[in-house]
Amino acid sequence: MKQFFSIIAILLMLLGNRTEAQIKIVVSEYPTFLVPDGELYMASSINNWSPGDPNYALKKDIDGSYFIILPDSIPYFEYKFTQGNWMLVEGGKDGRSRQNRIYDAANEANPRLVNVKIESWESKPSYVMVIEKIPTNTPKDAHIYITGNFNNWNPGEEKYRLKRQADGTYRTIIYSDLSRLEYKFTRGSWESVEGRESGKARPNRVFNRSNSTDLKTIQITIESWEDFSGAFNFFSLFDLLMLFASFQGILLIIAIPTIHDYNRAANRWLVSLIAVTSLMVLLREMSNHKEFAQTYPKLLLIPNLLLFLYAPLFYFYLNKLLFQTKKLPKKWQFHFILPAIQLVVYLPYFLMDFSVFRLKLVNEDNDLQTVLAVMGSIGLCSNFYYWNICRKMIQTYKRDYSHNYSYEQNLQYLNTVLSIQALCLILWLFTGFWSLISYLGYVNDSLIAERSIDTIWLVFSTIVYFLGYFAIHQPEIFKLPQREVEFFQNPLPINHANSYAPTPDKTEVIDENIIVLKSQLETYMDKHKPYENPKLTLNDLAAKLKIQPHVLSKVINDGFDKNFFDLVNTYRIEEFKRRIEDPRYKNYTLLSLAFEVGFNSKTAFNRSFKKITNQTPSDFFEQIND
Repeated sequence: MKQFFSIIAILLMLLGNRTEAQIKIVVSEYPTFLVPDGELYMASSINNWSPGDPNYALKKDIDGSYFIILPDSIPYFEYKFTQGNWMLVEGGKDGRSRQNRIYDAANEANPRLVNVKIESWESKPSYVMVIEKIPTNTPKDAHIYITGNFNNWNPGEEKYRLKRQADGTYRTIIYSDLSRLEYKFTRGSWESVEGRESGKARPNRVFNRSNSTDLKTIQITIESWEDFSGAFNFFSLFDLLMLFASFQGILLIIAIPTIHDYNRAANRWLVSLIAVTSLMVLLREMSNHKEFAQTYPKLLLIPNLLLFLYAPLFYFYLNKLLFQTKKLPKKWQFHFILPAIQLVVYLPYFLMDFSVFRLKLVNEDNDLQTVLAVMGSIGLCSNFYYWNICRKMIQTYKRDYSHNYSYEQNLQYLNTVLSIQALCLILWLFTGFWSLISYLGYVNDSLIAERSIDTIWLVFSTIVYFLGYFAIHQPEIFKLPQREVEFFQNPLPINHANSYAPTPDKTEVIDENIIVLKSQLETYMDKHKPYENPKLTLNDLAAKLKIQPHVLSKVINDGFDKNFFDLVNTYRIEEFKRRIEDPRYKNYTLLSLAFEVGFNSKTAFNRSFKKITNQTPSDFFEQIND
């Protein structure tokens, strides 16, 4: 028994000697902590300079000093004190960065006990976050946290919890040397993140700092919590309009194939165009709501595929509608290279792990934002290029049409669609410009860019209405004469007088022949009045006169200094004037007389009458009555 107590005594002696052989570093003086109730850590070459390593947290002594015990097996190391991260690290007397502290057992006066003094905390850009107002439905016991790119978007980190003040505000201080501070407020998780006034997801808050390290106060109002958004706020007027446009498109997809027209090829492209547009509008609207965004965050990328799909689909639709080409343009596959490239670029994100992709979205990760910005810029250029090509197509068609046909096609809706597209392109350009200056720090309101994007989608969705309405209610616009042209290879034909007429032979029409043929044409028009046929074409009239269409076109252009459309309508106007003064037609209305002389619509009659006589039909009627 005596031997047992001897062994215990020896062990206690050894342990006592071991304790005495340890290094104790004591922080006897230090400035006020920047983080309330903060802790003090030692970051050193021992722990790979980890600023918040819990194994190297200093303990507070009863006298208010802090200390840490280290083994004496390390004769040399470098170190600094922090409050848990490198934004809160000790500094020199002037508040600037100080050199690393050095422990060298050989040079220490007392290697077992080191007393140090922290002179200051290194000056870092700091922000006082003041929440002045929170939603009325915030739970009474709720804790509010700030999360952002300064803490790797941890939504419930305790040291970033805001403290309730006596005046009812919530406050905390953020230290960060990031040039662009991005952040949001939560109640501890991403399910309880702040939202917009409507209750839907809001973009990250952004603050671009100057080079100054002065304390900045940022005052904030939290409009809503996503998980407490009311049912009445879930669908705004914007949401309803977007959903209505999408469902309208679905109805049009069903209705358009039933139209009995002569240009079903154009309708097939139209159906494809409306189907893709309606689907993307629907997906975009779904991705705006947290239930879908949280469950299927990758859904946010799919509507972007419309950037490169819409323009070529609309181009092919116009090509089939106006020119009725039997085949697609040569190398048509090249029109879908950009959509294919976009899909390849997006593929890694589609295959990415759910949590990783979600963090990239929340963090507005640089690589993802760069991809979206580059795709958006290329998409803007691509859509403007196609818009310009389609504009030229319509101009060429109208110019050529007047040389071959005597009736007017109602293609005004295509001009309306082009105007809507132009407005979207202008808003797109503005959004890109605003996003750029916001990123560079010249402005801090990212909501303007978001509202601009919403406006683009809302304006763009109206295209479905125009295309579908005219396809169903005015199917005659699809009944165009058959002809072949590859517009993309020759967007502006040189021979505007008769771009689609049979190729003329090499025999020129001399002036004497023009005079003779002009006289024959005038005699035929006065005697047989072919202009009363509202569907009269250049080929029809040439066949009646037994001459080649290209010869007749030259006679009209050189002999009358007019195109075919204006010549025929001039005869119609003159016949209208004769009949309005003829007692036999006194019971006819102006419009019925216009139809009698060959006009196919009120709009065509009014436009031609104004162009040829420089007065409206009503003014002319009042003039003859006077």
